Amino acid sequence: MKIAETVTFGGSGLDRAAECRGEARALQAHPNARSIVLWRGKPMLKGDAIMHVPLDHAILRDASDGLILLGRDEGVPIFAADLSEWVPDDIDTVQLDSFLDQSAQHHPAMPADVTFVELRAAMVRLTPRDAELAATAKAIFGWHRSHRFCALCGEQSVMAMAGWQRDCPSCGGHHFPRTDPVVIMLITHGNSVLLGRSPGWPEGMYSCLAGFVEPGETIEAAVRREVFEEAGVRVGAVRYLSSQPWPFPSSLMFGCQGDALDTALTIDPVEIEDARWVSREDIARAFAGDHPDILPARKGAIAHFLLENWLADRLDEE
Repeated sequence: MKIAETVTFGGSGLDRAAECRGEARALQAHPNARSIVLWRGKPMLKGDAIMHVPLDHAILRDASDGLILLGRDEGVPIFAADLSEWVPDDIDTVQLDSFLDQSAQHHPAMPADVTFVELRAAMVRLTPRDAELAATAKAIFGWHRSHRFCALCGEQSVMAMAGWQRDCPSCGGHHFPRTDPVVIMLITHGNSVLLGRSPGWPEGMYSCLAGFVEPGETIEAAVRREVFEEAGVRVGAVRYLSSQPWPFPSSLMFGCQGDALDTALTIDPVEIEDARWVSREDIARAFAGDHPDILPARKGAIAHFLLENWLADRLDEE
């Protein structure tokens, strides 16, 4: 797909400055160096833009130790800071634990119109560069929170290489950020596409089937296995379409199209709540908000991207 990298989080050509991660302190001394700020994975926004602050800004006094080097933007070093230990005056715990958190948090060191916003709620409003910065920072901070101890000896490890490594002071082990490969499938048969829904999703929401790639398995094999496991449908030809980093918490989604060899459904209730074949016409109605019982996949997600381009016959654009 010529349009493959236009997917949300698809990349903006950010210079990640990987060769400088061992000398991040020198980059922090750059007179224009700046940082984006996250609170519990929520980026700090002003309107529809990621807010950048200088490294001596008062808000960073509440940041955890260790800035992460995200890269360089037009030669200027960009870092990320984590304020997850800061406690706002009023936390809406119901919203924070909801499927799509609509709450916003304000830090007193910032203007009133600058708030922390759930990334899934803001992702379609961000520029490609802001989206890449936010997704990268969220994924890396999430990895640090869940991998604080050495997998070799169990001792607590420490951040290294500008946040892109953890080192164990006890056994000398080195650990690196984890990304989990996931296949997400546009399974078609004639004029219809196979959609499913998971328990806990908003009423009526359907999306493409998806699942983790297992060790020793190709992407194509994972597509066929997951579709058969979840819906009992055999899949023939499979082709790769596009990928999307998905930092919820640490996946890389491989978008594929597969040709169904049959349409009979045998749903595994442990895996999904429901599955159905949906016609092109019904997908169009769902996208228009006019379908009586189907809501489309969330805007910004690769499932929405794949369905939208299938609907527009753009999957074969070169």
